[in-house]
Amino acid sequence: MQELQATITDLSHDGRGVARIDGKTVFVSGALVDEQVRLRIRKRHRHFDEAEVVEVIVPSPHRVTPRCRHFGECGGCSLQHMDAAAQIHAKQRVLADNFARIGKVSPQHWLEPLTDAPWGYRRKGRLSVRHVPKKERVLVGFRQEANPRFVAEITHCEVLHPSLGPKVGLLAEMISGLAAARDIPQVEFAGGDEGIALVFRHMQPLSERDTATLVAFGQQHGFAIYLQPGGVSSVHLLWPEQSHLAFRIAAGEGVPDVELEFRPLDFVQVNAGMNAKMMARALELLDPQPTDRVLDLFCGLGNFTLPIARRVAEVVGVEGEHGLVERAGENAARNGLANARFHVANLFEDQRGTDWARQPWDKLLLDPPRAGADKVLEYLPHKATKRIVYVSCHPASLARDAGILVNQHGFRLTSAGVMDMFPHTSHVESIALFEK
Repeated sequence: MQELQATITDLSHDGRGVARIDGKTVFVSGALVDEQVRLRIRKRHRHFDEAEVVEVIVPSPHRVTPRCRHFGECGGCSLQHMDAAAQIHAKQRVLADNFARIGKVSPQHWLEPLTDAPWGYRRKGRLSVRHVPKKERVLVGFRQEANPRFVAEITHCEVLHPSLGPKVGLLAEMISGLAAARDIPQVEFAGGDEGIALVFRHMQPLSERDTATLVAFGQQHGFAIYLQPGGVSSVHLLWPEQSHLAFRIAAGEGVPDVELEFRPLDFVQVNAGMNAKMMARALELLDPQPTDRVLDLFCGLGNFTLPIARRVAEVVGVEGEHGLVERAGENAARNGLANARFHVANLFEDQRGTDWARQPWDKLLLDPPRAGADKVLEYLPHKATKRIVYVSCHPASLARDAGILVNQHGFRLTSAGVMDMFPHTSHVESIALFEK
């Protein structure tokens, strides 16, 4: 493919360098702002091209040596070649740009970015498994950076929990020895405070020899082993006889912690350390008072709901997945929180006729998926709501919804900031406070 020389003038939302060559935008994997690079065009499109760095001629002062030997091949991380301070600055800039461009708003105050341990942070995720006959072995890992159709060949991962990250290669070797190696497309992992669970999806029944091999692997490395022969409801524990997946969250100074139990395929925040810091910030911004009634939408297992319940008169959590709501209720009862109630509702549909949507709420917490909460904002908040904390995993949808809250509901965007939930990736997690 053609090789060219260019100066990188910007960073794209997905962490690639941006250059202009003969008036055409080129997205360059592995390049940083202000670098002069020699690049190779990888793929041409009508309005832009994609390229990769062949040589860095003049490096950025923010360039560092990637810690992981698989960086550039594995698509799990895209920013390991950028120092931590520059990474978080780039994410804050993405959030600011989205506020200005999409929402036409700007926070009155920028919050100090939240950061935590940049390595070994990931306690939840999915590893792809691919049997490769030409290599006569199984590959286990994330998708390739250059070609997402293929699985990157890795032996360890620097961002996975330390009990799993160094053992990815061992996991691949073990699966290679199974008779069902061709019938295992993925392994999901989930970690609580007491250990890691591995869930093996298998498309055909496993032999006694294969199940014995899986049990032995779990025993040797301290993993709980689950099997998934079908849908989510088919997940069951193979070894040991009992497994306890749970994590504790501080509800604030002088307030007892809460413990959330979960199942291995349940949604939990992937970064335990950042989740704790995010919780502290959310409670600080929400400023819950003993007389408050709080509505927590997209509540999941009650990650925010239960710590809030420790400090208010009443909190109601609403979530679309029945299983999560059921376990949230069980967690409330386990923690002795009679003032926390939960409802199942599809929050992407009009729910204004429901009892919880008609009630007045002093404060509102939103933690939607990437699509955001614009459908909810068609009928909420009511006039009684004076404070909203919005936790976002997608800056564009947050910016859009910020514009709705400011321009249609009369709120002020008091403060906002980013949280480094996924270090070394371009993912932008953020939090914002809206007040009347």
